[in-house]
Amino acid sequence: MSDTAASLTSPAASRAAVIGAALELFATQGFEATSVDQIARAAGISRSTFFRQFGGKDDVVFADHEVQLERLRDYLAQSHADPWAAVCEASELVYTHFAADPELARRRYAVVREVPVLREREIVTVFRYERLFDDYLRGSLPGIDPLDAVGFAALVTAVHNHVLRQLLRGQRKVPVSVLRAALDDVRRRFGVLPDDGTTAPDDVVVAVFPRRMPVAEVARRVQARLDD
Repeated sequence: MSDTAASLTSPAASRAAVIGAALELFATQGFEATSVDQIARAAGISRSTFFRQFGGKDDVVFADHEVQLERLRDYLAQSHADPWAAVCEASELVYTHFAADPELARRRYAVVREVPVLREREIVTVFRYERLFDDYLRGSLPGIDPLDAVGFAALVTAVHNHVLRQLLRGQRKVPVSVLRAALDDVRRRFGVLPDDGTTAPDDVVVAVFPRRMPVAEVARRVQARLDD
């Protein structure tokens, strides 16, 4: 495919084609042995186009993560009634993206496992998700204990990665419902899983909260009841 033909496709489809071609080459002949020129030829683009789109070989491997991080920033910038649930929903959005093409995700995972510099960048990338969630909770729940924010963000990220690895290391589908159930358990552990909503509003509100529930979440729920 020529650069002219590539320009007729959507930017997302063009980037996906380059990523697929690069990962295929990395898997068959090794990351270090694969040149940018080889990737460009396999994808049907020029060398200059490659560098405009990605910047380097390692950027190709993590290109999807850059898109997802930006997507989550936009998602979390929206209004959410329950910040704890919003973080879990953001995690599900990322999982759904990678689970949509498990073979490509597995190929990327295999390449990263074989290259030390890519493994190091993967660690940094995971931390960026965690930091995004942490910052969001601190901004959405004034007065939250920083340990609650970082603890929740870290656990959501760890649970997400655990379920994702089940998909990447196997040959079967792992539906998003598996992750959702695990994230519900995370919220249960923090005492922030919503009640069933059966309590009727009244002039007097009597609330019982788990001792482990963060104070900021207690305040949010009390205010929500008062606003009903």
